Amino acid sequence: MSLSPSSVAVQPDGEFAFGSADFERVRQLIYQRAGISLHNGKQAMVYSRLSRRLRETGHRSFASYLQALETARGAAADAEWQEFVNCLTTNLTAFFREEHHFHALAEELRKPGAHIQRIWCCAASTGEEPYSLAMTVLEHSPNPQNVRILASDIDTKVLGTAQRGVYDAGSRGLSPERLRRHFLRGTGANAGRMKVKPELARLVSFFAFNLMSPSRDLGEPFDAVFCRNVMIYFDAPTQMQVLQRLHRTMRPGALLYVGHSENFGDARTLFKLRGKTIYERL
Repeated sequence: MSLSPSSVAVQPDGEFAFGSADFERVRQLIYQRAGISLHNGKQAMVYSRLSRRLRETGHRSFASYLQALETARGAAADAEWQEFVNCLTTNLTAFFREEHHFHALAEELRKPGAHIQRIWCCAASTGEEPYSLAMTVLEHSPNPQNVRILASDIDTKVLGTAQRGVYDAGSRGLSPERLRRHFLRGTGANAGRMKVKPELARLVSFFAFNLMSPSRDLGEPFDAVFCRNVMIYFDAPTQMQVLQRLHRTMRPGALLYVGHSENFGDARTLFKLRGKTIYERL
């Protein structure tokens, strides 16, 4: 990650002092904490997202906030670091996004003697992806009760939404049949909302997880891992580091599903291409 200072001062509006040195400091901190590589065009995004946190904490400049962030200790410091990461993560998702992956997973589930019992969704966001996985399991697995889906995200706020499992009834990606089968329609004050049914929710376990953290025991090896549109926020060395960690969590022959713009040809000793943005663990 390049940390050479920009010669252009950054101050999208006059509310908070925010210069190029502040932006470089944010870049360095989020890279160290979450592996996210911010390029020079992200100044306005950083200002917009973190300025909300400055208002909430009472700081009048980014320098003041960042100094407090780096020097604080204890539980309060841990909580503020999490808020910092939450502000700078991007959460774009939908039910059955990049739908070909769910068709491919359905084919794997239907194969005679299929061994898909543990699935990890690495970027659960607000829950649409892991619940799409759960719907696919219920619809195509001969033994859905034997399948467990672990769904993680680094952003604790979006995980709260995912765990509640309540969405706008007009959410895209869902057919009328799936709406009837897998969701409860809200009435009265909850009209226009829907909630995942208990049999769907039971398949998914949510937890906070930083892909850059030291290795953590996630139990038995996974049969499938969905890590989609995550690597695009990492530089090449970080991508390789994450791929090595994912490799260690998967059984040989397990499938890794990635985003449409992600290509891991440099990881030929770890994975081989099996299909459109689907890799097999070697």
